[in-house]
Amino acid sequence: MANRGPSYGLSREVQEKIEQKYDPELESRLMDWIVTQCGGNIEKPQPGKQNFQICLTIPHQHDSIHLLFIIISPIRPRLQILCRLINSLYPRGKEPIKKIPETQMAFKQMEKISQFLQAAEAYGVITTDIFQTVDLWEGKDMAAVQRTLMALGSVALTKDDGLYRGNRDWFHRKSQGNRREFSEEQLRQGQNLIGLQMGSNRGASQAGMTGYGMHRQIM
Repeated sequence: MANRGPSYGLSREVQEKIEQKYDPELESRLMDWIVTQCGGNIEKPQPGKQNFQICLTIPHQHDSIHLLFIIISPIRPRLQILCRLINSLYPRGKEPIKKIPETQMAFKQMEKISQFLQAAEAYGVITTDIFQTVDLWEGKDMAAVQRTLMALGSVALTKDDGLYRGNRDWFHRKSQGNRREFSEEQLRQGQNLIGLQMGSNRGASQAGMTGYGMHRQIM
C-alpha cells in the first residue's frame, strides 16, 4: 500500500464524498462471508475501513507506517485472501489462480489484486462492478471494493452450484433471463404469422389513383 499525503481542495472534497459511500455494516457482512467462504486460518479483523483494507492486502515492505500499524495492531495481514476467495468458488482442480506466492513485493501484491479482478469478471461480475487496483491498494475507494465483493457474492449465490458457503440472506440473487430455444420450423411458422398480421397487398392496383400534384377529377 502506498503512503499518500493529505488531500487538499477539490480532491479532498471528492475523497470525502467517496468515503461517505463506505458502509460499515456491509463491511461486517462481507468479512463474515469471506471468513466462512475461505475457511482455514482467516480471522475477522477489528471493525474499520483501514482494518478492512489491510485485511485484504499486505503492506509494502518499504511502507514503514503500515508496517508499524501491523506490528502494534492485533490484525495480521491476510495473505492472498482475495485469490483464496475466488478460488473457493470453483471446483477443486479448476481454480482460476493456480499459484498464489507469498511475497511482500509491492508489484507482486498489485498483480495478485489484478488476477483477482480478472477472475471475478470471468466468473460473472460485470465490468461496471469491478474496482480498480488502486482503489484497494491505496485505499482510494473502499466503497468500490465493497461493491465488487457484493456483486461476487450475488453471482455465487445465483449460480447455486453448491460452492457458495454462508448465509443465503447475505446477498441478493441476480435476475436471470428466461431464454428459450426454437426449432427452424417454429421460426418459419413465426415469420409466416408476422406476414399475415401485417396484411397483404395481393390484388391491389393503382387504378383510380391520381399522380402526385395533379388535380383530382370528379366525374
